[in-house]
Amino acid sequence: MDEWKKDVRRDVVFVDIDTLVPQDHLLRKIEKVMDYDWLYERLDPYYCHDNGRPGTDPAVLIKMVLIQHLYGIPSLRQTYQRIQDTLSYRWFLGYGLLDHIPHFATVSYAFCKRFPAELTEEIFAHILNKALNNRMVDPSAVFIDGTHIKASANKKKYQKEQVKKAAKVYDEQLRSEVNAEREKLGKKRIE
Repeated sequence: MDEWKKDVRRDVVFVDIDTLVPQDHLLRKIEKVMDYDWLYERLDPYYCHDNGRPGTDPAVLIKMVLIQHLYGIPSLRQTYQRIQDTLSYRWFLGYGLLDHIPHFATVSYAFCKRFPAELTEEIFAHILNKALNNRMVDPSAVFIDGTHIKASANKKKYQKEQVKKAAKVYDEQLRSEVNAEREKLGKKRIE
């Protein structure tokens, strides 16, 4: 009789997470074009650097919401759960296998209390523009709220309008999700 594979789930091994994420993975492509200097510059006024507990890296918060929208995960709670056990998501966030992921409530708080809606829209618009400029998004068709819209002849103008609309939709979805969660907990809505 053949020998069965032994259970190795409790083995201790040294792992290089970077080598386990395929080179052609979508999140690698996004990571390559992300503009963190711009992001940190825009978010810096919303953080206090000289007192209190250290805040969660704002790029991580943005990336968590980006993962949610890229992979169609219905809620931040589910996004948090998926990040726990998805290696490529952890890699994208810059977290190791044993690192604690920021709680979904931290993400909700940041987007509803700390960052104004206009800033959230600006950030998502910037990310979408980066994706368009690096040919990561097909500008000939854009989907907003499930509506298929064909691009017009003036693609640059049209793309800018659609990026603004998509960023606004992302922000509204995020705030709607947070308010639904707050209502479940018996808390008042955030406007």
